[in-house]
Amino acid sequence: MLPESFFENVNEVVKLIPKGKVTSYGAIAKYLGIKSGARMVGWALKASHIHKNIPAHRVVNRSGLLTGKMRFSSPTLMQEKLEMEGIQVVDDKIKDFNLVFWDPSIELI
Repeated sequence: MLPESFFENVNEVVKLIPKGKVTSYGAIAKYLGIKSGARMVGWALKASHIHKNIPAHRVVNRSGLLTGKMRFSSPTLMQEKLEMEGIQVVDDKIKDFNLVFWDPSIELI
């Protein structure tokens, strides 16, 4: 089991992702000092986004794929939330991913 503080740290970083931007599980893990901890970030989000006001829809895989979409109450809810923020999604992938990518290692220095 991961320490609760790790989950809390993930949640705090995810809360900082600006509307209209996305980041990756790996970018969050790297920022938190766990370079190969992308899966742990996914576990943290799975455990918490349903119960708290965490914008988990803004976290995708390193290629911009909506790999977490099945964790939402509807398989289309993640895409719908992203599109409401102006992010285009085509075939479960963020369009122009590099233009909307938010890197916490750069932004939160």
